[in-house]
Amino acid sequence: MRVYNFSAGPAVLPLEVLEKAQSEFVCFQDSGMSVMEMSHRSKAYSQIIEGTEAKLRQLMQIPDTYKVLFLQGGASLQFTMVPMNLMTGSKKADFIDTGVWSSKAIKEAKKFGKANVIASSKADTYSYIPTYKKEQFDKEADYVYICQNNTIYGTKFNTLPNTGNVPLVADLSSCILSEKMDVNRYGIIFAGAQKNLGPAGVTVVIIREDLIGRVDESIPTMLNYKTHAANDSMFNTPPTYAIYMLGLVLEWMLAQGGIEVIEKKNKEKASILYDYLDTSKLFRGTAAKEDRSLMNIPFVTGDETLDAAFVKAATAKGLVNLKGHRSVGGMRASIYNAMPIDGVKALVDFMKQFERQHEEGIL
Repeated sequence: MRVYNFSAGPAVLPLEVLEKAQSEFVCFQDSGMSVMEMSHRSKAYSQIIEGTEAKLRQLMQIPDTYKVLFLQGGASLQFTMVPMNLMTGSKKADFIDTGVWSSKAIKEAKKFGKANVIASSKADTYSYIPTYKKEQFDKEADYVYICQNNTIYGTKFNTLPNTGNVPLVADLSSCILSEKMDVNRYGIIFAGAQKNLGPAGVTVVIIREDLIGRVDESIPTMLNYKTHAANDSMFNTPPTYAIYMLGLVLEWMLAQGGIEVIEKKNKEKASILYDYLDTSKLFRGTAAKEDRSLMNIPFVTGDETLDAAFVKAATAKGLVNLKGHRSVGGMRASIYNAMPIDGVKALVDFMKQFERQHEEGIL
């Protein structure tokens, strides 16, 4: 029996995708082999990777002035690749610090130039998106950086910073394709696949073409965006099976009705859980209401022992991976695109039951 998997990543995948991958695992179409065995230079695989890019462009309405790259190393490698490729003019970049992942990006950027932190909510355990003023941004900065959705703390940018002519770089690992967005607002978008796109192993990078090739030849070949853009992500062997799985997820999204339908479902799922948290006497959400994420919802009881008891009891009911990140504790429900509404309803029903039992002194 399959459980409802609330993991922050690697995360739940659509059942239809898993079943199709299963049916094609030993033999992909009429190729006589698995995608895992297939040469990345073959005609059959070219159709897979080209089809995956085409579906992504369709779903996100990516302009022709942007390149789509399928890379490896996770979002964490992008913390290095971004400054290595972009911090080449003034050697300055502005950051809004909203959590662990943005702070790691700041640490890496400092190795290549000046990383100026415009605003931070660290003092309050990153429970909100900090305020900032347009005047704080350096017009000479090579880029402005944000982590748009903060997986650990359950916050997201509901309004993008106005960076003028300075490129906006955004880590969208935990919110890509969750709602409609304007790619033109960004210089670079990157996302590890293992939350909303597919299994771990491939990282999607969407980069405006004029930002490619700003470095000299001293940069390591594999860390230069130009290398991958010039070779259509085929300079070396790409993560072939992860890209194939990404293509199946994108195909599933299109079959659902595209971004508009997905966004509507995500808002419905989030509302079900947030509405309960806002009325519960036992549980409470930890993120500021105005900055709440659609994808990651952390919550607590205020009692660590009770939190642990809840996670254990929920797991026994098939509601798994609800334990919060080790840095903040409590619980966290990650309700990515592939999490069905029934999963969220089942979680809320169990939370209500747990709360009743606590009130009755059964726990």
